[in-house]
Amino acid sequence: MSTYETMSFHLETERLILRPWEESDAAEFCALLSERGNGTPTVERIRSSIGELLAATAKTGIALLPIQRRDEGDFIGYCGLIIGRTTLEEPEIAYELFQRVHGRGYATEAAGAVLDAAVATGRKRLWSTVGTWNTPSLRVLEKLGFERDHVSMEDNGEVAWLTRSLP
Repeated sequence: MSTYETMSFHLETERLILRPWEESDAAEFCALLSERGNGTPTVERIRSSIGELLAATAKTGIALLPIQRRDEGDFIGYCGLIIGRTTLEEPEIAYELFQRVHGRGYATEAAGAVLDAAVATGRKRLWSTVGTWNTPSLRVLEKLGFERDHVSMEDNGEVAWLTRSLP
């Protein structure tokens, strides 16, 4: 059993709402994933993935959450904590947003809210892994106080491992 508090699954910022996944997010989630250039997953596959995300959240007490713009009400991506390449004790912060909303500070705003939620769980450190080619994402992490720990080579290229101690 985890010695950490459960992460808040409903976070709000000035411009954004992060909330639990709903089956109705599947089509937009498919569209977001298709921007990676590896084809478009089926809505059925993404509905299954949403179920897996919800089950993982129930088991781990941490979550990857959809991001909605407060005024527009539209799904623009996701942000949250995952085990990923790390551990439940020191999870990774992860985010991905539609290209159409890049450059507006949404990733920094959402990740800042997730960072605060991570602090509230009692965790002492977070990680993030990002392709070294992804300068905008690395800039977001730098703004949030993450520092480069090391670099690894993976099948899809060089990956920077960044970490941040939590108060």
